Amino acid sequence: MKSQSGRFSATACADGDSAMATNDPEVAAKLPASPKLRGCNTRIENLAGFEARGIARRPASRHQRYSANISLNNLAAAMLGPLAFQLGFLDCVMCAVFGTLVGSVTTAYMSIWGPQSGNRTMVGMRFFMGYWPSKILCFLNIILMSGYATLDGIIGGQVLSAVSDGKMTVIVGIIIVSLVCWVVAVFLEWPFSTNTNGKYSWLPQTIALFVLIGCAGPYFDAKAPSRNTGALLAAQRLSFFNICLYIPNSWAGAASDFYVYYPETTSKRKIFLLTLTGLWVSFTFVYLVAIGLATGVAYNPAWAAANDISSGALIVAGYEPLRGFGRFCAVIVSLGVIANSIPSTYSAALGVQVLGRYPKAVPRYVWSTVLVLVELVLAVAGREHLLMIFQNFLALMGYWAMIMFFIVVLEHTMFRGRQGFDWTRWEDKDYQPLGLAALAAFLIGWAGAVLGMAQAWYTGPLASLASGGDVGLWIACGLTLVCFPPLRALEMKVFGR
Repeated sequence: MKSQSGRFSATACADGDSAMATNDPEVAAKLPASPKLRGCNTRIENLAGFEARGIARRPASRHQRYSANISLNNLAAAMLGPLAFQLGFLDCVMCAVFGTLVGSVTTAYMSIWGPQSGNRTMVGMRFFMGYWPSKILCFLNIILMSGYATLDGIIGGQVLSAVSDGKMTVIVGIIIVSLVCWVVAVFLEWPFSTNTNGKYSWLPQTIALFVLIGCAGPYFDAKAPSRNTGALLAAQRLSFFNICLYIPNSWAGAASDFYVYYPETTSKRKIFLLTLTGLWVSFTFVYLVAIGLATGVAYNPAWAAANDISSGALIVAGYEPLRGFGRFCAVIVSLGVIANSIPSTYSAALGVQVLGRYPKAVPRYVWSTVLVLVELVLAVAGREHLLMIFQNFLALMGYWAMIMFFIVVLEHTMFRGRQGFDWTRWEDKDYQPLGLAALAAFLIGWAGAVLGMAQAWYTGPLASLASGGDVGLWIACGLTLVCFPPLRALEMKVFGR
C-alpha cells in the first residue's frame, strides 16, 4: 500500500514488521521502547519510505516478489592466487571455478528457506540450532557482513583515489563509498529491492569488466606457471581453493534475507538452481578477470608499480589504455563494490535485531547507521593492508559458515524431513530445539578448524603436517558430520525436541 505522497507506508505494510513501528497494542506493550518513541519512528518511516519490517516473519499473505542482487565484485580476493600463493594461471582458474561452485551450493541451499519460512536467515537458524545457540551464529554473521562491507570500502576508496591520480586520498574515497552505502541502505532499501533494479543493476558492471578484458587482456599471462612444486604446491592450491569457496559461501548466513518477499509457493528447486547459477557465473567471471590481471603484474612494469600502491590502483592501471573512458569504467567498477556493501550492511543490521529484545526494539535503519560508522572507521584503519585482511579474514570467517551449513542439512534430512517446521513459532523457545547437540557439534567443528587452520598469525599442528595448507575447513566439516547425528539423537531422546 502507498501513502498519499506515493511512498510506501510503514504502518500499512508492517503488521509488526518493525519492532517499534507497530499498531498492535498487545505487541507494543511487550516492547521496551516508549509509545512516543514508537510513534516518532513510524512518522519517520512514513516520510522517508523506509522498509519498516525488521526481523518479524513475513506472513504468507504478505510475501511479494523481491529481487536482491547478491553478486559480488571480488577482484582483489582472486588476485591472491598469483600474488600471494604464487600459483600459475591454470591452477588459479581451476581453483576459482570449482571452489566457487562448492561455495555457491551452500548459499543456494540456505536461500530456499526464505520464501517458505518467511524468516530471515538468523531467525530461521533457531529452528535448526535452538534459540540461544543460534545467537552465536548471529554474532559471527554480523562480524562477517560488516567485515565484507569494510573491505568493500577499502577497495572502493583505492579505486576512486587511483582514478583521481592520487588527488583524492584513499580516506576520502572510503568516506564517499561509506556515505553512498549509508544513504542507500537507510533511505532507499525498498526501491533497490524492486524487480527492475534486480534485472538491470548488474549490466553496467558486466560491461565495464568486459571493457577491462578488452584493453588489459593482451597483458594477461595465460601460460604463467606455478612457482612451487610438490607438497607445497598442493598446499597452496588448497588454500586458494578455500579462499574462492569462502566468499560465495559467506552469503549462506544471509541468503534467506533476500528471498523472504517471494511467494511462499515459489519452487525450492527453482530458487536453488537460479541462485547457484547466478553466484557461480558471476563469481567465476570476476575471478578469471582478477587472475588475468594478477598474472600480468610480473611482466608489466606499470602494473607492478600500480600493484605496489594498492589493488585498486592495479584495476585502474588495467583501464589505462582507454584513458578517460577507462577511468569512467573504473568508477563503474567501484560503484559495483558499493552495491555489494549495501546488502552486507542490511543483513548485519537485521542480525543485531536478532540478538535480543532490546536490540530488536531499535529500528533497522538506526543499526544500519551505526554499522556504517563502524565500517568506515575500520576501513580507514586497514586501508594499507587489503590483501592481508582478505587472506586472513575470509578464511577465519569461512569455517563457521560451513559448519552451520552441515548442521542445517543434517537436521533437515535426518531429523525434521517429514515433520517439517511451524515457521510461525519463530519466537517460541519451547518449540525450537534446545540446541545442546548443535552447540556441541559447532564447538567441536571449530576446534578441528583451529587445529587445521593456516593463517599468517597462526598455523595449526595439522596444517603444519599438510605443508602449511589450510585444512581447517575440511576437518571442521568432517567432525561436524560425525558428531552432530548421535548428539542430536541423544538430545531428542532426553528432551523430546
